[in-house]
Amino acid sequence: VQPGEYVAILGHNGSGKSTLARHLNALLLPTEGLVFVKDWNTQNAAHVLDIRSTVGMVFQNPDNQMVATIVEEDVAFGPENLAVPHAEIMARVDWALERVDMLAERKRAPHLLSGGQKQRVCIAGVLAMRPQVLVLDEATALLDPLGRREVLATVYRLNTEQGVTVVAITHHMEEAVEAGRVVVMADGRIVLDGPPREVFSQAERLHELHMDVPQVTQLAAALHRSWPGFPADLLTSAELTAAVRDHSRPAAAPPAPVGAPAISEEGEIIIEIHNLGHDYMLGTPLAVAGCTGVELSVRRGEIVGVIGHTGSGKSTAIQHLNGLMRPQRGEVHVLGQDLANPRTDVRALRRRVGLVFQNPEAQLFEQYVGDDVAYGPRNLKLDRENVRARVRRAMEAVGLGFEEFKDRITFSLSGGQMRRVALAGVLALEPEVLVLDEPTSGLDPEGRRQLYDALLALHAAGHAEADGAPDGAARAGLTLVIVSHNMEELAQVCHRLFVIADGRTVMSGPPSEIFAQAAELRRLGLGVPGVTQAVDDLRLAGLLPAGPAALTVEQAAAMLQGALDGKL
Repeated sequence: VQPGEYVAILGHNGSGKSTLARHLNALLLPTEGLVFVKDWNTQNAAHVLDIRSTVGMVFQNPDNQMVATIVEEDVAFGPENLAVPHAEIMARVDWALERVDMLAERKRAPHLLSGGQKQRVCIAGVLAMRPQVLVLDEATALLDPLGRREVLATVYRLNTEQGVTVVAITHHMEEAVEAGRVVVMADGRIVLDGPPREVFSQAERLHELHMDVPQVTQLAAALHRSWPGFPADLLTSAELTAAVRDHSRPAAAPPAPVGAPAISEEGEIIIEIHNLGHDYMLGTPLAVAGCTGVELSVRRGEIVGVIGHTGSGKSTAIQHLNGLMRPQRGEVHVLGQDLANPRTDVRALRRRVGLVFQNPEAQLFEQYVGDDVAYGPRNLKLDRENVRARVRRAMEAVGLGFEEFKDRITFSLSGGQMRRVALAGVLALEPEVLVLDEPTSGLDPEGRRQLYDALLALHAAGHAEADGAPDGAARAGLTLVIVSHNMEELAQVCHRLFVIADGRTVMSGPPSEIFAQAAELRRLGLGVPGVTQAVDDLRLAGLLPAGPAALTVEQAAAMLQGALDGKL
């Protein structure tokens, strides 16, 4: 890596990305070969402080690098250890917190923040050290779209204006587009290395490596297949707009996109939240509102998405769905149970409503993967063969081969693999409702596809009546409630979306209606799928007529085909 470079590192889970990153500031030392930072050999203990003062690192899990009890003290920790004068420390803390939009939370306790807010604090802590090299290991995975854009804009400015070298590990292809160089790893080796346009033009090779390409690039490739004269190596919405302008004329109204399969409005409502309110640290000077007026309903067999800016109250709301939290204000009814009633048997409810947390690796505790996944079924008092069958089904559903992984040490896995194990542990209970909080953060593109394929298969087919399950366990399919910042995923799989802002539900409806309100979503700190934004930009440029939102590459390609003339 040359001084001042911006390098993005891609690779499937377990490819060695995080291991490589930890060598860059001597957290790990090579067993083979050498690693140099400037002229310093990382194996020379005399230079460790110099190396770590030069290379700042933001980890994948923010809880791994928070040390103080107040946000501003946590951000100040690094500069204090570099013996920076007090006045300069305070100036750096203010600057860094402002860069990540966390000034208003400077007096908060970090453990009371949402996952995305914690990640912003960690980024601020590293920025305050003013490193010459900034290493980001999935540092934006928990951030909302606006937060991700703001952090990346800050990183880009540090790179271009102050010459900070950036090494960013990511599974977001759109983030890699901003880099000057993209490195792709597989099985502990570098297999592709070059400018983004060169790397992303090798779509088939990337798919072989369990990677993906940006949605705009997929759309350009689809148009190129119909019109070979159309450029296939486009990376951004602006490039797509320019290419269409060069080759198009205004089109007739495009065909309406096909949305997610409909759910009958007469279907049984099995989850209903009305005017939910919840305060953390109630009755103390640190009290803060988590929810102030959440409204949510879910029908049996539905796939519902919940979106909102970091700290909006999404995670607080869904933790009421299986009784981890009881409503302080408002009503929560789940599968006929009133969660406000202290006599409600929440243990029985939790067998029917599975919850996968935002940091699911925190749910793991057994030494071996197979034992961790088997924990739930064993507590249902199932016999050995039924437990084994459930563990096999659950592990294979999340893309972990039973024979390959059942005897692996749980905490030797990569972050993405541990997330799959945690999800398998919940799936092994074969719940009626599965609630997932950021289920794909930390997963590579192939892992995300496998996970959603598995979830959609369970949703479509259901599963046979389980031993010891209540009557009616044999059902049409799994009901899914998904909290995510990945708009592309939710656009393709959800029947309805609920948008939460500042603790309240502010929008609800099918994805086509929600994502048609792009300006309002951006005002709320959110965004729209990349392909939706690309089509919106074409409409603003007068190259497409008004119409429904495009949610998939296929829908956008169908719209654009009507706009391209015979010159192609």
